[in-house]
Amino acid sequence: MTLTRREFIKHSGIAAGALVVTSAAPLPAWAEEKGGKILTAGRWGAMNVEVKDGKIVSSTGALAKTIPNSLQSTAADQVHTTARIQHPMVRKSYLDNPLQPAKGRGEDTYVQVSWEQALKLIHEQHDRIRKANGPSAIFAGSYGWRSSGVLHKAQTLLQRYMNLAGGYSGHSGDYSTGAAQVIMPHVVGSVEVYEQQTSWPLILENSQVVVLWGMNPLNTLKIAWSSTDEQGLEYFHQLKKSGKPVIAIDPIRSETIEFFGDNATWIAPNMGTDVALMLGIAHTLMTQGKHDKVFLEKYTTGYPQFEEYLTGKSDNTPKSAAWAAEITGVPEAQIVKLAELMAANRTMLMAGWGIQRQQYGEQKHWMLVTLAAMLGQIGTPGGGFGFSYHYSNGGNPTRVGGVLPEMSAAIAGQASEAADDGGMTAIPVARIVDALENPGGKYQHNGKEQTYPNIKMIWWAGGGNFTHHQDTNRLIKAWQKPEMIVVSECYWTAAAKHADIVLPITTSFERNDLTMTGDYSNQHIVPMKQAVAPQFEARNDFDVFADLAELLKPGGKEIYTEGKDEMAWLKFFYDAAQKGARAQRVTMPMFNAFWQQNKLIEMRRSEKNEQYVRYGDFRADPVKNALGTPSGKIED
Repeated sequence: MTLTRREFIKHSGIAAGALVVTSAAPLPAWAEEKGGKILTAGRWGAMNVEVKDGKIVSSTGALAKTIPNSLQSTAADQVHTTARIQHPMVRKSYLDNPLQPAKGRGEDTYVQVSWEQALKLIHEQHDRIRKANGPSAIFAGSYGWRSSGVLHKAQTLLQRYMNLAGGYSGHSGDYSTGAAQVIMPHVVGSVEVYEQQTSWPLILENSQVVVLWGMNPLNTLKIAWSSTDEQGLEYFHQLKKSGKPVIAIDPIRSETIEFFGDNATWIAPNMGTDVALMLGIAHTLMTQGKHDKVFLEKYTTGYPQFEEYLTGKSDNTPKSAAWAAEITGVPEAQIVKLAELMAANRTMLMAGWGIQRQQYGEQKHWMLVTLAAMLGQIGTPGGGFGFSYHYSNGGNPTRVGGVLPEMSAAIAGQASEAADDGGMTAIPVARIVDALENPGGKYQHNGKEQTYPNIKMIWWAGGGNFTHHQDTNRLIKAWQKPEMIVVSECYWTAAAKHADIVLPITTSFERNDLTMTGDYSNQHIVPMKQAVAPQFEARNDFDVFADLAELLKPGGKEIYTEGKDEMAWLKFFYDAAQKGARAQRVTMPMFNAFWQQNKLIEMRRSEKNEQYVRYGDFRADPVKNALGTPSGKIED
């Protein structure tokens, strides 16, 4: 099983050792002293940033590309926008009396305070709430896309502090794949949505038809979870040039459909009817005898029961193309033709995540796997299905070399605390409103009954839950319930405007960090060099939580930082990657030399990984390479 970097880091966090590393000297300001450009990166890729008179004046992509990415030109706007939070701010009513019931979040005015005042207030109220209610009352799940970088990870740094304080309630899952990542382990034995895909070179060589189901990669591939390697867009460009038939299934005529133009057939079903369309295709395959009975028998379990539903034997409703046409708005003849086209050719079904971001969303990806199983092409070069070709350049072959570890919420020599007072340690991130509305209430998740914590304090760092979350009006109302809400942010977002205490945080252009490009490829290591000084009174999350750790107990800062400052941590992470590269006979320069060079490092290509076929090993030997389901097979 090959996991994307996002999934691996999320579940495995690497705890650093206790060794104190001497700080490396930071790079002099290149743009100021040498007239050059500073190399850094964001989610939208590696960039060269030009600075004049202490301000960013331009930014451009550092990697060659066919399709331009306009996001790479926005660094100056991100740093110097008037939307920046300039000083620590406290909501007036809260500052007057932190103990009174919350009123006016989202409407009250703010009062500027010093950093010392802000941190003292947070510490005192955090301590009060924790002692009165236990760690489960502190919600620090704080999901969000944060900024790129292996050190300055807002949520991780927050949770590292909360672990030191005694534990917290966190989150499980995410907004992007909340339904799919729960159902897929029951279907294919893995989370699937964050795993490496069949390689693009094999798709370009072997796929005869490519179906883009509910995805808009020309838009979504402009960013990545870490930093985009930009190869996904290049591969879609090659797919267009190849002239292979592309079927785009989407109610909206997206940028991707416009991009492919005459190369693509656009099918626009009614919103939310994807499963009905898949069932109509499946019924056509079955009635025409074009489903792969041998594959279904050897590699799946549960198909006979599904076929009873498909034919209507179990509910007296055959899921025919005519039945699907009435629901989806797609003509019956087109559904039949689509089924025949898929069966007659090596077909890759690429699906996005938007189709599962709705009620009963788990049915979409489950049914798409069933459809792919009926076609019998899972595990073949260029055939089967994939759920990450639109995300973080899935399918770009994994490189060989060093991989950067990241900051962990666990602290070396310290036990990671859990909410051990009977409260939940984690709730599904999209159920934060339900938790606030029903403290101590029961709910069902993934087949189990669980209990909501009684949340009294929320700290959101590096995320915009007011733009992520569904039903904003409910969120605004529920947000009045906790006793204290803290938001760490760069900008006056909706979340910041609904907090009691707002802390101004640096952007990634105001601090030093490291990142990989390519969540699947690990193609480059990029030095994310500080381009300008912290704006106004903005501070790094790392320093903020280190100071709060000292307020927890004498020596807390030393424990939190493990004796390392910013550059020492970066050297620690880089040295670990260098050691891994050396084991694979890939040479990386020493850290100081790397940092001074102002260049990224590209890892070595792998012929083996360029031939990677998702489920190829399973197809070759389903017993030896059984899936993680109870049967070891795909469970339809």
